Amino acid sequence: MKYRKKGIKKEHHIIEDGEAVLNQLIKEGLADSIIPGRIKTTPKGRPGKIRLTYQYDTQSGAKLLLKKGSTIQEVFVITNNREDLKKFIKENFE
Repeated sequence: MKYRKKGIKKEHHIIEDGEAVLNQLIKEGLADSIIPGRIKTTPKGRPGKIRLTYQYDTQSGAKLLLKKGSTIQEVFVITNNREDLKKFIKENFE
């Protein structure tokens, strides 16, 4: 089922503790809309803190990676504010 909650499209689940991070991007005015992708895990995963990295620019915004332990989720952000988004992620999550 697809629906939006506060700017985040809910088609896939979000990594544990990841929704708070994504909501922070919306609150800071760095994202107009967020589309989480599928969650990928690898064996031998260990718990870890949540991390967010900027991958690359897209036509409509950016592709990010949300990580926790060995779990990774692609996140697509619609924004016109790529440079501020990069700076915010670098200062707070990398």
